Amino acid sequence: MMLIRHGKKDDLPCLLEIYNHYLEHSHVTFDSEVLTIEQRREWFDAFSEKGPHRLFVVETARGIEGYASSRAFRERAAYRRSVETSVYLAEESGSTGLGSALYAHLLGELEEDETVDRAYGGVAIPNEASVALHQRFGFKKIATYSEVGFKFGRYWDVVWFERAL
Repeated sequence: MMLIRHGKKDDLPCLLEIYNHYLEHSHVTFDSEVLTIEQRREWFDAFSEKGPHRLFVVETARGIEGYASSRAFRERAAYRRSVETSVYLAEESGSTGLGSALYAHLLGELEEDETVDRAYGGVAIPNEASVALHQRFGFKKIATYSEVGFKFGRYWDVVWFERAL
């Protein structure tokens, strides 16, 4: 059984646990301090069930195993038709197809929304799984920001992908 649905506030502890794992143990996010429920509530409040900024979770018999989101690409008004997308899975849920299912659902919803024209994904590399995921869904590599992030005592590049919706 797999259910993909809109995220709800009751999901926040699970979503926070998933995110904080990556924050503490991986270079895929450049946050450097563990986030709290209060900080994640502010993040959660940016999403809605309609429009360009969405949050979907995947739930199985084991509970919530991941989420996909689309957020403002940049804050200036001229960017309002562009979104930045992301997918995070619980540590034990990688290579299960759940990330692909989430991304397909998110992108399908965004394609139906006339207010969204472009989706962007930034991937801190190396991250072969995320690069493959973006390419599988028709994203094209458009830029590499060299040494843009510093975490765990070293610099990381970020490859940016773009997809027309």
